Amino acid sequence: MPLKILVLRFSSIGDIVLTTPVLRCIKEQLPDCELHYATKKAYVSLLSANPYIDKIHAFEEKKLPALMDALDAEKFDFIADLHHNLRTFLITSHLGIPNRKFNKLNWQKWLMVKWKINKLPQQHIVDRYLKTVEPLGVKNDGKGLDHFIPADAHVAISSLPQEFQSGYIALVIGAMHATKKMPPVKLVELVDRCSLPVVLIGGPDDVAAADIIVQQATNKVFSACGKYPLQQSASLLQQSIKVYAHDTGMMHIAAALKKDVISIWGNTIPEFGMYPYIGTAYTIAQQRADGKILEVATLSCRPCSKLGYQSCPKGHFRCMLDIDLSGVK
Repeated sequence: MPLKILVLRFSSIGDIVLTTPVLRCIKEQLPDCELHYATKKAYVSLLSANPYIDKIHAFEEKKLPALMDALDAEKFDFIADLHHNLRTFLITSHLGIPNRKFNKLNWQKWLMVKWKINKLPQQHIVDRYLKTVEPLGVKNDGKGLDHFIPADAHVAISSLPQEFQSGYIALVIGAMHATKKMPPVKLVELVDRCSLPVVLIGGPDDVAAADIIVQQATNKVFSACGKYPLQQSASLLQQSIKVYAHDTGMMHIAAALKKDVISIWGNTIPEFGMYPYIGTAYTIAQQRADGKILEVATLSCRPCSKLGYQSCPKGHFRCMLDIDLSGVK
């Protein structure tokens, strides 16, 4: 009988994209296995076109018992818990089958945030995810992330204004937390330093900031913020020349699409293991040396959180305002 494997990851966009090497490596190295993925209903569209998944189990809030019963009926042989929280503990305990949980490095992150003591391993979260399937004999293939855009989500380049059809830079202006986002005044400076027209990528919450950038920038700017759903925004990233993005899910989608990604860091740091993952060879040090990371590396209060805040705890927001943009082009 072929192995029946369950992968658990319930959020967020970026974290789900970062699990994709696990799926590919499992299916390519154990081709006869049956691979299932459990996630929140809101994230199913991220995975629906993934050819390595045999079945997706959508979780709806307050319906955990129903999900556990459905998973129990599948009779899995192994669980890769890539979320490692209370919900996944309840699921793995209920199913009672062999499982592995990824190491969240909570105490190492706490030491770094609270005391600036760096005990973090020089290891990307993808490699920690892949540790969970080592008991199956699965190894990292070094091919990086995957992201699959459904054919009906493709945005025709001809639908953009004429001046953007010969090439553009994509700038992802959104992020979950304010301290992970450049303020509009800094984004305007970045846009005006770009050598090509710029397409702004973001959701409905980013429309107000995008409007300020469009009004104040001297470079050509088109705001796609709030106009396209997730996969169509990914299509715009796919067709760009290069991508500037904050520490957020769209940054990882851009990396999965094998784009030239320049990541922007505010209160968080790449050392947490969430920098753009381009295979196994392109390390933080190499990305910094190549100018692919924009940050204020020497700021003593950074990182102030492993996630982020709605405003700078110190009130100065130097981690974003002091970023040197002279290398932007």
